[in-house]
Amino acid sequence: MYRKSLEVFLAKSARKYLIRSGNPEIIGITGSVGKTSAREAVRAVLSGGFPIRVSPRNMNTEIGMPLAVLGLPGGGKSAWQWLKVAVMAWFRANIGKAELPPILVLEMAADRPGDIEKLTGIAPPAIGVVTACAQSHLELFRTIDEVFREKRVMVESLGKDGVAILNRDDERVWKMRERAAGRVVSYGFDGEADVRALPESLGYAFDPEGDCGMRFKVSAFGSTVPVFVPGVLGRQVAYAALVGMAVGLVKGMNLVEIAENLRSFRPLPGRVRCLGGIKRTVLIDDTYNASPKSVSAALDVLGDLPVGPESGRIAVLGDMLDLGGSSPGLHGEIGRKAAEIGLDTLVLVGERTTETERAALEAGMPREKVFHFPDTERAGMFVQGRMRSGDIVLIKGSRGMRMEEVTRELMADPQRAAELLV
Repeated sequence: MYRKSLEVFLAKSARKYLIRSGNPEIIGITGSVGKTSAREAVRAVLSGGFPIRVSPRNMNTEIGMPLAVLGLPGGGKSAWQWLKVAVMAWFRANIGKAELPPILVLEMAADRPGDIEKLTGIAPPAIGVVTACAQSHLELFRTIDEVFREKRVMVESLGKDGVAILNRDDERVWKMRERAAGRVVSYGFDGEADVRALPESLGYAFDPEGDCGMRFKVSAFGSTVPVFVPGVLGRQVAYAALVGMAVGLVKGMNLVEIAENLRSFRPLPGRVRCLGGIKRTVLIDDTYNASPKSVSAALDVLGDLPVGPESGRIAVLGDMLDLGGSSPGLHGEIGRKAAEIGLDTLVLVGERTTETERAALEAGMPREKVFHFPDTERAGMFVQGRMRSGDIVLIKGSRGMRMEEVTRELMADPQRAAELLV
């Protein structure tokens, strides 16, 4: 009851604060995966030429997003702190100086049906981005079609002057264009995308010291530019960059300027981030969260990276949570994927990855390459003893699995864990 009252109060306060600030232009970003990386790419592109505010951390819920608008922290588990937050929210909405910049970039997450409608009602977007429509939060969204209808609300919330920026490679996201009242800009690798990454140009800048990044070329509206995004790996990084580029183009920026601004992209903790590991190894820390789509994408990255003749690829995968009744089958798909890419070692953590283990073995992965542990501590110690110089280690799992503890165990510089990890 108290949470609901707080949610309603913060929503009204944030809406009032936006109106008092002259209704800044809202760039709303939603999607099953890739929201935060897309948000950071938009930040990198726009911050060089526009005064903006970007929602911090994961403040993208019915309580977090209003706080992001108001520029306030959360209250944690303290009722007293939440009371102070509420007082500050009232003050900013009614009396305090309205200090919002002309552009707000806001993540909008959906944990349950109706969330996107609430969030777009608080902060109606002028530009709406949908990154992906995939299997996530299936305990509250019973089917992928319910996820689709929820994400589609972002597009439906845009007026005739609004711009929908949609992933052309995601069939469900692209179908959302049918509900757009205004302009639609598409991005992706598809040959028909307005802002297109050229598949043949996609490559990794990578070395065993942990320095890495993604290189590719982007074609948009008759021009082509080379792009480099530092510190992160994977095709999904290109998608985030394409969102940033599409937003920049909508805002009238030059394509060359946009590409140059992307060099200021800063990788976030736990999102396909390169880190140096012990024994001169490379860690791919992707521990922020996990869905079937993002785990599959991370495994693709691991499979594509070059290793020496005496080195190998190790995947440390934790349970994927919030998948409801689909969980066993989806964990099994990851096991088959792991067997397909030819890992040297597969280390699994948690109860649900029992299905991953079974499927990997049934798909032909040798028994001596698959290991299962009940917790991250034992998994981390095992991998530490098994690693060899030049190995590449992917660590990934759902937030609740705390897979960053494995990364901490394997880091060459664990003193920086608070700075670099989730």
